[in-house]
Amino acid sequence: MQFDCYHCHIVEGDLAVTLKRDMPRIGHIQIAGAPERHESDIGELNYPYLFDLIDALGHEGWTGCEYRPCAGTSAGLSWVKPYLRRNV
Repeated sequence: MQFDCYHCHIVEGDLAVTLKRDMPRIGHIQIAGAPERHESDIGELNYPYLFDLIDALGHEGWTGCEYRPCAGTSAGLSWVKPYLRRNV
């Protein structure tokens, strides 16, 4: 199952509880900042907390991004630098 953090937040909220409940069935996680659907470090979602939770829950699938970069693709990926070596 794909878990879309942006849509879950907009429709249901309570992402941490939902991730804990559904993680055994989640194969792919999709992220975007909310409510504007920009980079994950823009908006009201606490992605550093969610990324730590996702790791703690043992997610081994892919995490993808689907957002509209504020200043182009390259600049829009600058938020990911702290996470690139986390699981290497």
